[in-house]
Amino acid sequence: MTAHSLIDDIRAAVPQLRGRLLENQSLADLTWFRVGGPAELLFSPADEEDLAAFLAALDPSVPVTVIGLGSNLIVRDGGIPGVTIRLGGKAFGSVEIDGETIRAGTAVPDMRLAKAAAEASLDGLAFFRGIPGSVGGALRMNAGAHGGETTDVLMQARGIDRTGTVRTFTHAEMGFRYRHSSAPEDVIFTSALFRGRPGHRDEIEAEMERVTAAREAAQPIRERTGGSTFKNPEGGKAWQLIDAAGCRGLTLGGAQVSEMHCNFLINRGGATASDIEGLGEEVRRRVREHAGVELHWEIKRIGVAAER
Repeated sequence: MTAHSLIDDIRAAVPQLRGRLLENQSLADLTWFRVGGPAELLFSPADEEDLAAFLAALDPSVPVTVIGLGSNLIVRDGGIPGVTIRLGGKAFGSVEIDGETIRAGTAVPDMRLAKAAAEASLDGLAFFRGIPGSVGGALRMNAGAHGGETTDVLMQARGIDRTGTVRTFTHAEMGFRYRHSSAPEDVIFTSALFRGRPGHRDEIEAEMERVTAAREAAQPIRERTGGSTFKNPEGGKAWQLIDAAGCRGLTLGGAQVSEMHCNFLINRGGATASDIEGLGEEVRRRVREHAGVELHWEIKRIGVAAER
């Protein structure tokens, strides 16, 4: 089935569809690495109802991939087959505060969530200031930084599964572990409810400034990067293992292990997704040989490799 015929089938099945549906859409500009191939189809739903109708009508054999801000993501050079869904706009980008609780759409950047909590004098969410992703990604991987994790403040999450059914997950049902959630893979999260605790706005904002300063001093945030590349192994630090294995500054094509923080890979300009992923695999190999430790990717890698 071609992308064009797939669009025709979708529009015939959901004539009331209000979201934007594009074929052969470049994804490189939607990722922080600025690499990767196109989405066969890219769907941006108008709201939760639109997304549910779309999923309910979509042929179950068509693969579905969800992307957020693209900050912790490598899209391979051959692109993504099937449908890629990206949430955005007011429907998925709002933040509402009621007492000590905050409801945020999953397209809300983590940094904006932290700011909204601070403006409401709600403590406990300042760590989100140091996470360069969105609420949806934070739910999927239990994102954390500077001593805090999503699991510490989440009350419940709302999403839509592949059948178009709206589902709500309690904190316990999310099954959080280090950089992991056990929620069903087919669920597309649409919003989350967090709980803060009363605090002083000036103190919370001062903590956010400390988080920002620490991040800028230690991480190559001005580069084309994807954040922390590998999860910290139990009892250790990934960057120390990478450094000890002699990988600081290592290059492959246009990709490089950051000199500033060697658990970050950067696109020096002209890198392909293959360069970046291949460099990461070389780092894993060298760490395995040097220290006998298997590093596991924290960056999500999706799509297919380019045809040679």
